[in-house]
Amino acid sequence: QVQLVESGGGLVQPGGSLRLSCVASGSLLSFATMGWYRQAPGKQRELVATVDNRGTTTYADSVKGRFTVSRDNPKKMVYLHMNGLKPEDTAVYYCTLKWSTSPNYWGQGTQVTVSS
Repeated sequence: QVQLVESGGGLVQPGGSLRLSCVASGSLLSFATMGWYRQAPGKQRELVATVDNRGTTTYADSVKGRFTVSRDNPKKMVYLHMNGLKPEDTAVYYCTLKWSTSPNYWGQGTQVTVSS
């Protein structure tokens, strides 16, 4: 059974930085794609960034050049380094994990608020 636990959210001023972390439990995790989605109030959940088992990354256009996704397979962790944060980045951020033939697994989410 897969479990994902996020940490690192909080309140930050515009232009600031945060690092989100997610630790996964389960087996064969190194073969999965891991990453982050977010959901702002009144909006649908959207992709932020993912990294597959070969290290190939994908980013939403809105975060390219500001966010960096990375993973540490031995530690079963995925990270999201967020720089140049904007108020529109305010959302609940969800860690996700997926194999090619599985549905997405989700963490419980961590709140990121960007405000002065």
